[in-house]
Amino acid sequence: MASQMELAEIAAQTGAIPQESLERTGGTKKKVIIGVPKENAEHEKRVLLTPEAVGLLVNNGQDVIIESNAGLAAKFSDKAYMDAGARVVFSREEAYDAEVVLRVDPPSVEEIGFMRQRACLLSSLQIGNQSAAFIQSLNQRKITAVAFEYLEDKVGGMPVVRAMSEIAGSTVMLIAAEYLSSVNRGKGLILGGITGVPPTQVVIIGAGTVAEYAARTALGLGANIKIFDNQLYKLRRIKQLLGQQVFTSTIDNFTLCQALREADVVIGALRAERGRAKMVVSEDMVSQMMDGSIIIDVSIDQGGCIETAEATTHGDPVYYKHGVIHYCVPNIASRVARTASFSFSNIFTPMLLQMADLGGAEEMIFNYKWFMRGVYAYRGSLTNAHLARKFGMPHKELQLLLAARY
Repeated sequence: MASQMELAEIAAQTGAIPQESLERTGGTKKKVIIGVPKENAEHEKRVLLTPEAVGLLVNNGQDVIIESNAGLAAKFSDKAYMDAGARVVFSREEAYDAEVVLRVDPPSVEEIGFMRQRACLLSSLQIGNQSAAFIQSLNQRKITAVAFEYLEDKVGGMPVVRAMSEIAGSTVMLIAAEYLSSVNRGKGLILGGITGVPPTQVVIIGAGTVAEYAARTALGLGANIKIFDNQLYKLRRIKQLLGQQVFTSTIDNFTLCQALREADVVIGALRAERGRAKMVVSEDMVSQMMDGSIIIDVSIDQGGCIETAEATTHGDPVYYKHGVIHYCVPNIASRVARTASFSFSNIFTPMLLQMADLGGAEEMIFNYKWFMRGVYAYRGSLTNAHLARKFGMPHKELQLLLAARY
């Protein structure tokens, strides 16, 4: 005797019952149109979805639109995306004609005009670079805008910040090694040390993820490190994560200034919870550093934690002040665009599949608090209090807007 399951399969194959009756019931899964425009900033080489991620989304019933050459800088060809099932388009307007738009950099005011009414924008916010016109454009089109750097996971971590910080921390010491070289007018030191020669002195300001991975790299090369932070629990945690005794200190002017005078490399890795990073290194402190030493301010995207730091680009990454080399590129992870793109894709692909299961971006807000935390504009209203204060604009609490839905 055939089982009920076998009979159902036979009936479906012969057309005796419609295929739809065998689908999972009780869900609200829908097809979501996802648009991935090409990044137009010269310094931005990352893309949020790899061809492998596109293939998974398409196989799960989603439509993915990729602007031609969107992945080229990360070595993902249009053919790879087409083979994965994406629709490759050649106009920016078509790439923005989607229910969910994925960008690394936030779009321009003009590009926001290409988006559908009530669409969802998932991108970085880059709060230090934004204007009131940007927010107004989003609100005019009633776009739900989500800043991926504010997204949290189920345990309260920030997955995008963590992933990019891991990359930045691992990369920052390689950058330091480049500019310590005599070829780049540095001090002519090898990063680390060799037998009989004192090790390179590295000062790391901040004890978060960037600091952790920078410290791992520096220690692996043989450098001597000093880590500063005003949060004692962070200092304890980084010592535990590194698995060895390292110099740690709270930030006070005397101890920090003394460390900076002896430093070959200074890494600024303080990250603000909200808003601008705290300035802890004054210009006077920088003026006392040795000529040819290097400052790399990773927190420059939040305004920087070093007074002499000014944002630079990958095309023109360094400048000299008081004889000290300053490297202040906001998106260090873009130096390794392919690695960073895979990392982004690993975060956003499951998120987009969840979105489809629930029925759209709005349902994600209602169902997941970690997603809600990234929302800064919702259906014509600014919902981020810090942005509202910065631009003198009114804002509404997202919880109240959601309650009004009922």
